[in-house]
Amino acid sequence: MKMKVVAIVCFLFSTLVQSSSLDDGFKEYDDGNYKKSLQIFKLFAERGDVSAQYILGIMYDRGQGVLEDDKQAVKWYRRAAEQGDYYAQYNLGVMYANGQGVLKNDEQAVKWYRKAAEQGDALAQHNLGLMYNNGQGVLKDDRQAIKWFRKAAEQGDVSAQHNLGVVYAALKDDRQAVKWYRKAAEQGYASAQSNLGGYVQQWSGRP
Repeated sequence: MKMKVVAIVCFLFSTLVQSSSLDDGFKEYDDGNYKKSLQIFKLFAERGDVSAQYILGIMYDRGQGVLEDDKQAVKWYRRAAEQGDYYAQYNLGVMYANGQGVLKNDEQAVKWYRKAAEQGDALAQHNLGLMYNNGQGVLKDDRQAIKWFRKAAEQGDVSAQHNLGVVYAALKDDRQAVKWYRKAAEQGYASAQSNLGGYVQQWSGRP
């Protein structure tokens, strides 16, 4: 008898999930009902819905409604990324950069950061700038680092503003270094404030 009750409950739950919309999944997610939203998103993700694939990757990544599983996160990020979702492309790049759910691979990280960066994602642009600045997955290239840091910095990314200042300082372009340190400092970035203070102290000591 218990088995029949369980079977009926499972059938009713499955029917409910089948009749749910993607909006229902997001509502359940926003309400913190992760297990229910996971089932709804999984249904749509398997049908090829890019938004569901991306959020399913997030849920496996964070362990929401399911045990944290980096390999599953990579699987769903990849499916969404291959459909052009730049949030998923960026996250997939992070997974490769950190070796989460996949073997660490800087070349793959660069590949996916670039795809997201070319769509205007500031975080991806910043990280791509870092890869060029550090020579990870690509040859070290100051011009490319500046290009991608600038794109992110112009969108207000404070880390990119600071790092752009660092690159210009290393290239002895004090005017540009100060410009970008100031922008980051005005957003409260401590390292930029310290570096900007160093310039002020240096220049105030000049005759």
